[in-house]
Amino acid sequence: MTESAPAVLFDLDGTLVDTNYAHVLAWFRAFRQERHAVTMVAVHRHVGMGSDRLLDALAPDRDRRRDDILTAAHTEHYAGFLGLVQPLPGARELVREVARRGGQVVLATSAPADELRALREALDVDDCLSAVTSSADAETSKPAPDIVQIALERSGVDPADAVMVGDTRWDVLAAARAGIPCVTVLSGGIGRDELREAGAVALYTGPDDLLAHLDDSPIGRLLRGGAVSAGGRRGTFRSS
Repeated sequence: MTESAPAVLFDLDGTLVDTNYAHVLAWFRAFRQERHAVTMVAVHRHVGMGSDRLLDALAPDRDRRRDDILTAAHTEHYAGFLGLVQPLPGARELVREVARRGGQVVLATSAPADELRALREALDVDDCLSAVTSSADAETSKPAPDIVQIALERSGVDPADAVMVGDTRWDVLAAARAGIPCVTVLSGGIGRDELREAGAVALYTGPDDLLAHLDDSPIGRLLRGGAVSAGGRRGTFRSS
């Protein structure tokens, strides 16, 4: 049996594609439509969670019988931004370089099918992908580890042979609960201190910064056959 190549698991929103603020606006409009007084800054801090967890965090006293209406409103408002979706600087090149170096590229996302299709079209790296997840693959969303564990299963590697790349504390926590380290980028708008505190092993300003320092990154070490600790605070944190 052929041993599987190391896997790099990428979150999509805010990590490879510039969509976090579109989600913020879409959720803000959905909450306003349902007369919930939720600020955009509060929404932003919870982007990356599954919708069920986000609703519980931001509107705990809501009428849960209207959850489907809230979620559908977000989907409708977000759909208006899909034509504007762009890869973040360096994202496409980063994915291609990881694949060129022999790593498996896995999209570990809980985006629903229609959104995922648009994001993949914008990113245009399907020829480099080894596996992809979506919201249909797990009942429990980040920060639960389900999506990350499914991505690992589809890549055929143990946690010791994988690294995740994300942009929110929810990515870091989900990865840690699945036993893998998480490299983070600031391109989703989440601050350095929050990502460090969550346990990120390294931090870069965006995919382009990670690409420029790939050799010295946890991903570079993994692809050269080195071990990367999932424990957190010992990573090399870059500041720009």
